[in-house]
Amino acid sequence: MIRGRGARVWDADGNEYVDWVCAWGPLVAGHAEPSVIRAIVDTAPHGTGFGAPHPAEIEIAERIRDSFPSIEKLRLVTSGTEATMTAIRIARAATNRARIVKFEGCYHGHSDGLLVRAGSGAATFGVPDSAGVPEAISGLTSSIPFNDLAALRASLAADPAPAAVIVEPLPANMGVVPPAPGYLAALVEACHARGTLVIFDEVISGLRVARGGAQEYFGVPADLTCLGKIIGGGLPVGAVGGRAELLDLLAPLGPVYQAGTLSGNPVACSAGATLLDLLTPEAYRELERKGAALEEGLRRALRDTGTRAAIQRVGSLLTVFFGIDRAWDFADARSADTAAFGRFFRAMHERGVNLPPSQFEAWFASLAHGEQEIAQTVAAAREVLASGIAR
Repeated sequence: MIRGRGARVWDADGNEYVDWVCAWGPLVAGHAEPSVIRAIVDTAPHGTGFGAPHPAEIEIAERIRDSFPSIEKLRLVTSGTEATMTAIRIARAATNRARIVKFEGCYHGHSDGLLVRAGSGAATFGVPDSAGVPEAISGLTSSIPFNDLAALRASLAADPAPAAVIVEPLPANMGVVPPAPGYLAALVEACHARGTLVIFDEVISGLRVARGGAQEYFGVPADLTCLGKIIGGGLPVGAVGGRAELLDLLAPLGPVYQAGTLSGNPVACSAGATLLDLLTPEAYRELERKGAALEEGLRRALRDTGTRAAIQRVGSLLTVFFGIDRAWDFADARSADTAAFGRFFRAMHERGVNLPPSQFEAWFASLAHGEQEIAQTVAAAREVLASGIAR
């Protein structure tokens, strides 16, 4: 791809596409949103990094803190992977424990201890958990099925007790798999009963499904929260936040070391703060309307063409799972017909619709998607599905 504008992208051969990737989520206002571009252009001449705090860093931090009541303090980093690494380090220091529990199909970046049964590209390519990762590190991570309270309680009760449970509160890296009603609240309660901290990885869901992320959407706060994507306005960024006593464990106040030359980059912070200002209550209502319109159009196309598939959506995040009726966890997601998805993806691409190239990813709607883009996508899907190649 060489250019993007609004809800569309163009490749090096001059082909135009309706884009449902949106850089894997951060472009919630679409490509090259004018106010974000102005913020970048206005900020860069003053310097692209100082190795010291600057006003834009404080401004984005205040916006994040105001959006997430569970975040009293935060540390800016440069990626979601860095955010989850730092959260786990904080949790281990706070509890004096080593073991971490994660969920099959959730993806928390490519650090060694979190690639166990990971989703996203790791699931798409089928790479082994152990490639390049010493067993001494991966052995500190327990992986259990999502939406399974019995498995969670058994893992919490095992010896040694875990320092933290890390979870995507709205998984989107095995495709969109919403939590069962009450599941997140029960998860937090079970963890706290064992003295285990809860880390919500909201790199995708944060500021996308609601201003306060999945924590606001489902009404369940976390001890530590990891953010990325939207808070950088399309530039590299990450953040970890939570209760003040946990963040105070980070140096220089505490003994847990974390540093990054480009953390809190002023250009990324300015872009992110500008984008966050666009995310008003009406913007979230609009994202919901767009997501619902896309879902309904796709459902009609599936029904009218006799194609078996599950559509799972929360707000502006959506996945179509071919060949199954519901995805409740990673095992369900992996039982979907990935070959059918591959044929569907290629046929849609030929018709000018750019989808995430994996069954195990979310489609991302943006404020820039309008009726024309939704209609074009649904029409293309209907034509593809009517051909029978996805059955």
